[in-house]
Amino acid sequence: MDKGVLATALGSPAPFGQSQFAFMRGNAFEAKVKADGGAELLRLLYERLGGGAEAPAGDAATPDLSAAGPEGRAARTALALREATAAGGWALLDHPMLALEVAGSPAYLEPDAVVVHPDGRWTVVEIKSFPMIDASADPSKVGAAARQAAVYVLALERVAAVTEGAEVGHRVLLVCPKDFSNLPTASVVDVRKQRAVTRRQLTRLTRVEDIAAALPEGTTFDPACPPAELDAAVAAVPPAYAPECLAACELAFHCRARSRAEGAVETLGRSVRGELGGLTTVAGVLAAAAGKEGDPADPTVAALRRAAALRAEALESAESLRAETPGSAAVRHAGAGAPEGAAACR
Repeated sequence: MDKGVLATALGSPAPFGQSQFAFMRGNAFEAKVKADGGAELLRLLYERLGGGAEAPAGDAATPDLSAAGPEGRAARTALALREATAAGGWALLDHPMLALEVAGSPAYLEPDAVVVHPDGRWTVVEIKSFPMIDASADPSKVGAAARQAAVYVLALERVAAVTEGAEVGHRVLLVCPKDFSNLPTASVVDVRKQRAVTRRQLTRLTRVEDIAAALPEGTTFDPACPPAELDAAVAAVPPAYAPECLAACELAFHCRARSRAEGAVETLGRSVRGELGGLTTVAGVLAAAAGKEGDPADPTVAALRRAAALRAEALESAESLRAETPGSAAVRHAGAGAPEGAAACR
């Protein structure tokens, strides 16, 4: 079931989408980077990650990856990777299809490009339209690109494990427009940390079969169902909402509304949730900070009460400063000594 259709039926459609101008700009930049058989892309990669190999000439392989359906394309990509590795030359795979098991089901992924080095190393290439100004880009966007590339690295490792002489590089090439131009430049991003985090998260995911087995008998997610019945069906699957979901999941707005209604601290973000220990609701956090609930020996509760005391002290100091500022005192004294009519004129 498409989550976008389900979210609309629940009354919480997600206004996802990118402007046509942004699409056109991104596509035009990617086409520029990959023009002439990817000559510019390979040049940038060789400058940053070339190693001891010879520079790629104009005869770098660009295998045809077309096939029927995502499963067929993934199989064709795996074959092309093996053939390029065995050939021992440079190869550029444009929009390969990779497969990765997520919660027991296959997920198909499509990176912008994968480059095979003569030594058998495979490098993921991510092409983004956000600018790299003075050799530096927006850290949040770079972080998102690194997390995305880490998933591709994990998917490639499955193919490399059964390919003789292959190795997946943990450094990916991020290609962006240089400064305020449309000229491409590149930076190397190490994704070992993101790869480790993603691998750990994947191992913790509950399998789809286990989730389905725990649902009440007769549960259906048919959008044609009455809203109350559909809402109950969705509620049967415990959500794990976090603000990051808004950028990736069509059901995020529905889960956010439910999370807010329950006062769950996850609404504030995963990092905040991790700092609050056993406190799971916003009301519980406020009560602990006010000294109404919670064990004073709990470090989290103690920190909250200390923060509340510091806040109250800061507000009291600010109020005292406002009351004692020379300007306000002068106005009060002037008003006290002036004739009633003059005060009225002021």
